[in-house]
Amino acid sequence: MLLHIPQVLEPSQVERMRQRLEAAPWVDGRETVGAQGAQVKRNRQLPDASPLRRELGAEVLAALAGNALFHAAVLPAQTMPPRFNRYEGGGEYGMHVDGAMMALDGGGWLRSDVAGTLFLSEPDSYDGGALIVSDTYGEHEVKLSAGDLVVYPADSLHRVEPVTRGARLAAFFWVQSMVRDAQRRRMLLELDASVRKLTAANADRDALLQLTNLYHNLLRLWAEP
Repeated sequence: MLLHIPQVLEPSQVERMRQRLEAAPWVDGRETVGAQGAQVKRNRQLPDASPLRRELGAEVLAALAGNALFHAAVLPAQTMPPRFNRYEGGGEYGMHVDGAMMALDGGGWLRSDVAGTLFLSEPDSYDGGALIVSDTYGEHEVKLSAGDLVVYPADSLHRVEPVTRGARLAAFFWVQSMVRDAQRRRMLLELDASVRKLTAANADRDALLQLTNLYHNLLRLWAEP
């Protein structure tokens, strides 16, 4: 399931991040991919050991932790600290698939169930640079407002189109979900949304209690440690 989550960051946060990133040192983005990805990746990233990456990444993680839609859709068990990238001057990332297991900074591994891209540049400030996600329904083009997030299954083939004007800044990360299966996550999100709407409409309390009980029992059945 591909989902747009608006306004994860406030405009003031985005502007402050952009100013910090404009003055930051960048390295070749191919340093963090395998041999296949390196053949189609042409962008720049903050170094993994960069203090700025850790600082801004912590700010993004705090914003995600406070976003109810992100939590309901992704059901995060563990989120990889975000990386930051920059596309300009024709930079692109050809069609690829993310690795199934991601090495964590402090050791250990994260299974990449869900991928996320948090846009930091306004869409009219650059040409190209759309994220293209491919699934059984075809290709979906994503180019969002600064501060908005898109999440999608990490097993999807995807690419970033060449940036021919301006610069595209973004944060990107992966999540290991409590519920590995994407279809089950989608059903839980739909059930959660229904409970919220019925609650707002002052629906019958006993019926709401039954639906809430169903949600948590399904989560209990499907969640992994």
